[in-house]
Amino acid sequence: MAKKVVWSLRARHDRKDIFNYWNKRNKSNHYSIRLNQLFSQAVSIISNSPKIGKMTEENNIRIKIVRDYLIIYEEFENEIHILTIFSSHQNPANLKF
Repeated sequence: MAKKVVWSLRARHDRKDIFNYWNKRNKSNHYSIRLNQLFSQAVSIISNSPKIGKMTEENNIRIKIVRDYLIIYEEFENEIHILTIFSSHQNPANLKF
């Protein structure tokens, strides 16, 4: 059974910022729409198979890679919390969750 997915405020802002960046860069929202579809598909997979993501040093926190982005999430008994979406082009030292 799929677990309920809860997006943190930070993750929602990250997603919005990513889409705004691509909309401005490409002067079109086509790539953002496609990226949103990929994020949605990945979150659906996570919801159905939470152990699919790469384990981190933190207990119950995993990473799912989608193109150049890392979806960081935490698994609970009945829910999945999306903590942040992080661009792999950024300095990994800036990744805090």
